[in-house]
Amino acid sequence: MDKTIKHSWAEPFKIKMVEPVFITTEEHRKKAILKAGHNTFLLHSDDVYIDLLTDSGTSAMSDRQWAGMMMGDEAYAGSKNFYHLEETIQSYYGYKHLIPTHQGRGAEHILSQIMIKQGDIIPGNMYFTTTKLHQELAGGKFMDIIIDEAHDPESMHPFKGNVNLKKLEAIIKEYGVDRIPYVSISTTVNMAGGQPISMENLKATRALTAKYGIKIIHDMTRVAENAFMIQQKEEGYQDKSVAEITKELCLLTDGATMSAKKDAMVNIGGFLAINDDDIFEEARNMVVIYEGLHTYGGMAGRDMEALALGIKESVQDDHMRARVGQVHYLGQKLIDADIPIVNPVGTHGIFIDAKKFLPHLTQDEFPAQALASALYIDSGVRAMERGVVSAGRNKETGAHNYPNLELVRLTIPRRVYTQAHMDVIAESVECIYSQRNSIKGLKMTYEPKYLRFFQAKFEEI
Repeated sequence: MDKTIKHSWAEPFKIKMVEPVFITTEEHRKKAILKAGHNTFLLHSDDVYIDLLTDSGTSAMSDRQWAGMMMGDEAYAGSKNFYHLEETIQSYYGYKHLIPTHQGRGAEHILSQIMIKQGDIIPGNMYFTTTKLHQELAGGKFMDIIIDEAHDPESMHPFKGNVNLKKLEAIIKEYGVDRIPYVSISTTVNMAGGQPISMENLKATRALTAKYGIKIIHDMTRVAENAFMIQQKEEGYQDKSVAEITKELCLLTDGATMSAKKDAMVNIGGFLAINDDDIFEEARNMVVIYEGLHTYGGMAGRDMEALALGIKESVQDDHMRARVGQVHYLGQKLIDADIPIVNPVGTHGIFIDAKKFLPHLTQDEFPAQALASALYIDSGVRAMERGVVSAGRNKETGAHNYPNLELVRLTIPRRVYTQAHMDVIAESVECIYSQRNSIKGLKMTYEPKYLRFFQAKFEEI
């Protein structure tokens, strides 16, 4: 293929099956969001028209993946699907050992319990909610080492997922190597707006950690999307395939946790991949306690087969061009309408800047939560908050954590929605933007102990 020719993001597939969805009335939606306590996570899916809550487990599997489901070997021990998955991970990602888990947080739990001790410090390129919680429950403390541009929604830095190497080395020198079990590196960075890390920066991070003998553990949930952005933006990678870049990224790390419900387009599943033999041995023992036997973890054989096939499909250039292209199509529609969003547009969704969208609300009035609620009422589009609610509370003081980024995430599932759906989403965002001054703030009426954004309830002030 001549790579100098510009191709659109048009889908490299045709539709074989459809799932009917229904458009509810505004009156119905007002009652539904009130019952859900203005938390879009608590809505019933039947009440949602376009579901942008997450891209996790919501993608459409291919005919080959569905065919693979029929090849499930549900033997309790030694399933042939495990060995196919293990071979695929070794081939496409380059990691030595595989521990399957029910999803990504299962891998995060096992890894944290093995590698983190009380008082440890875990530097990382911006936190993710479940990752940070597992680190804290194991006795560790997360410290942000992402570049400053990542906290600025208007910065056009092409790789806002990059590590600030000076920050990282300062933490190593202050706390000592013995208190840093690993550096946590995410590709791409979800909480920053789906922003990628550059290969150059990851290589420099690898060199620095190698100097001190510190491991890098890779949150590889959307690694193929990151690889695509490197292919598009980083000098020297235009002629490399997404598959080649993906493996190069993985080979710069010592292990990985994977929520396979994103890149690999399965509805459930994940894994811990590790190169260290001793960590693998301990993880293989722990998975039996918390997930299942080491040759299935928390997954059925059919799900492992679908995952192996999904990994292969996720690194195909045409697939990734369409996947990220659809996100960028919606992003450009909102940019053209002067909607304040995180720039540059990332890979898995559009992140609306709720601070600028609703400047009359303070963060104590949960503007991103209020905006997500208003969007649902207008059109039945379900989005999610990524701001002060997601950031939780300070462990020492009990006060809210106030992140610089107060965002509403419009997350695009893979191979699910059409261009017309993107147009409807953009029109709805534009509509509520024109009426933004009428959107009221919220107060929290119920707050769970952990990961409050999943189950908290609110009411209008």
